[in-house]
Amino acid sequence: MALARARRSESGFNYWPGFVDALSTLVLSIVFLLSVFLVVQFFLSQEVTGKDKALEQLNAKIAQLNDLLSLEKLGKLALDDQVSQLRAGLAAAEGERDRVKGLYEGLAGAGGDAQGRASELNKALESEKAVSSRALAQIEVLNQQISALRRQLAALEEALEASEKRDKESQGRIADLGQRLNVALAQRVQELSRYRSEFFGRLRAILGNRPDIRIVGDRFVFQSEVFFDTGQALLLPEGRAELDKLATALIDLDKQIPSEIGWVLRVDGHTDMRPINSPLFKSNWELSSARAISVVQYLVSLGVPAQRLVAAGFAEFQPLDSAPNEDAYKRNRRIELKLTER
Repeated sequence: MALARARRSESGFNYWPGFVDALSTLVLSIVFLLSVFLVVQFFLSQEVTGKDKALEQLNAKIAQLNDLLSLEKLGKLALDDQVSQLRAGLAAAEGERDRVKGLYEGLAGAGGDAQGRASELNKALESEKAVSSRALAQIEVLNQQISALRRQLAALEEALEASEKRDKESQGRIADLGQRLNVALAQRVQELSRYRSEFFGRLRAILGNRPDIRIVGDRFVFQSEVFFDTGQALLLPEGRAELDKLATALIDLDKQIPSEIGWVLRVDGHTDMRPINSPLFKSNWELSSARAISVVQYLVSLGVPAQRLVAAGFAEFQPLDSAPNEDAYKRNRRIELKLTER
């Protein structure tokens, strides 16, 4: 068996030493290349560092030159200002010299005219004296006019004092009349309140204790179903019967209340919050107004004076109950009667 292995080893070719030599050569080449790269990198970094330092020095020199240039510019501007000031001073001095020269020449020429001017001044003085005499006369006239104006002013002040006195008396009378008017109005209001109480008492007795007719404050509240079908403004027979009783009470009341008391029965129509859009009524405004007008027109047909009735529509905007349910809707659909002043 050993002999067989020896034979096989002698007959086979060994590749391993060659592979190791090639690999060693490759590693040495790579190491050499890396060394060369590092050396080159070192020299390049040194070169770049030197150039950066040179660039910084150049920037510093440029900054110094800029500062020197700025100083030179400022000096030049200062010199220009000084030159401008000197030129202005020179021009002013020349102008002053010319003015003095002109004055001197004028004075020399004025010496010859002094005598003529003196005579002219004497003439002017005489005319001024004449003017002064006329002015004194005018002043005397003005003093007389001022005295007359003062007398008129005194008379006006006396008249003003008398007018103020009369005004105070008038104000006192006006205040007294106002108090009397307030008392009269209060009496009228009390009378109307009394008649309103009698009217409500009579209506309460006429209408009875019906659940669909309530008294809320100073108003009688009728549910709309007493007078109208849903979405309609035509009076039902049952509603007409109730209005017949109401008309009788109103006609009797009109006979009792003095004519000078301006009372009216206001008929207010109200709907619930649900919108309506029918061929007859485009909105709740129209429906509530039409219902109030129907009640008023029927009362007029029964003999109630038209000037004692008012129809008003409030649509859904004055609810008694704002809950979104059927009971609240029913309470809000109503006709209200209120006896009030015109």
